Amino acid sequence: MQTKIKQFLSKYKHSILILYFPFYMVWFLLLEKRADIPHYIIHCPLDDMIPFQEIFIIPYLLWFFYVAAVLVYLFFQTDYLKDFYRCAAVLMLGMTTCLIIYTLFPNAQDLRPQAFPRDNALTHIIAALYQGDTSTNVCPSIHVYNSLAIHAGLSKSHYFLPEEKGNSANYRGWKLASLILCILICLSTLFLKQHSVIDMACSIILFGIYYPLVYKGAHSSSSQSRSSRSK
Repeated sequence: MQTKIKQFLSKYKHSILILYFPFYMVWFLLLEKRADIPHYIIHCPLDDMIPFQEIFIIPYLLWFFYVAAVLVYLFFQTDYLKDFYRCAAVLMLGMTTCLIIYTLFPNAQDLRPQAFPRDNALTHIIAALYQGDTSTNVCPSIHVYNSLAIHAGLSKSHYFLPEEKGNSANYRGWKLASLILCILICLSTLFLKQHSVIDMACSIILFGIYYPLVYKGAHSSSSQSRSSRSK
């Protein structure tokens, strides 16, 4: 068993980045347990115009599979580890920034309905979600930020560049599916009353800062590589 572990770590040295996850979780859970400090309520008029729709629990929960599946996919593409490192860098930068903001600027939301307008299996799942997830530490939304980072990581990875594959239409289809799921996940945070529009906007701004910072050299290097192969 030890030999297999050593072989795995030797081949997948980038697995060291997994150590970020317990660091993140401990910090986040400590923030979630804070109850003796005031929290700034995040709310805007647009929030009141968005109706509660329990159907959005489906894309909301698909977020967990979406993030895990793309990270595993990139993790095992050892010939193009830059794709994994870029995606991981955007994720860790954004998530750490969110934790710092939550620490220095405790915030919460008051959007959740007092009673569900309908009683069905989906609202029962949402009730369990509400019970296990506090309404604090919401701005920026990590759910939204990570969805954007994961879509970017997948769509900008080597194997999803149409010029690198014969069946480019197939890969355009996968990228479109990823984009649609990303958008639905982001919208789900609003329709489930988990986040304010302000939370989403702040996540988009944060992503807009870190994405070009990490990926700015990716496009030029890819273009140079394709140019050199065509000569």
